[in-house]
Amino acid sequence: MNGQDNNIREILNSLTENDFRNGTDLHMHSSCSDGKLSFEQLVEDAKNKKYKLIAIADHNTVEGHQKECNAKGIKILPAIEFDCWYRGVLVHILGYGIDVFNEELLSICAKTKKETEADIVRLFNHRHPKDVIKIIHKAGGLAVLAHPACYWAISLDYFVKTLINLGLDGIEVFYPYRRHRGIIKFHKADTVKKIAQKYNLIMTGGSDSHGEIESIF
Repeated sequence: MNGQDNNIREILNSLTENDFRNGTDLHMHSSCSDGKLSFEQLVEDAKNKKYKLIAIADHNTVEGHQKECNAKGIKILPAIEFDCWYRGVLVHILGYGIDVFNEELLSICAKTKKETEADIVRLFNHRHPKDVIKIIHKAGGLAVLAHPACYWAISLDYFVKTLINLGLDGIEVFYPYRRHRGIIKFHKADTVKKIAQKYNLIMTGGSDSHGEIESIF
């Protein structure tokens, strides 16, 4: 475990539900993937809404994090959201605190814009959580399972446990399940929190906003 990993783990472990209710959002998207606002506009929106800590986790790309951005007055965690296939289910793995110039990480990132925004293109990825989690760790980050209540599994507990065996560090507990995520929700949010507590997982949260930032709750 390196210094960066220690630092990001400390930051994420320190966050509480109250933080996610007041000024913290660790899941949003810019136009670098399928969001409507540019990376810079999203940061300004967060500042205007008095957020203190955000993570822009674009699909399969860290392009926005590689550019200079006026982060004065706000803390921005480097992040990404990878599409993966696992046990016949399309899952999303969030990487937090990653080195956005890490060569291994970049090797599994999108090679075209469509791989960051078009659902039909993203469905045909060949990533596996085992490889993604390993590379996130090598890039100094932590791997978190996004919107877990959306994954079809007879036992979400067992599904998550198998991912923990692959190195999963955390799970997204504070998540609104709006729009299509609400339609394909197979498990209760309370179940997710109980699983996180049972396995001592890092608990994160985010709005999954694709335009202006929305409240998580």
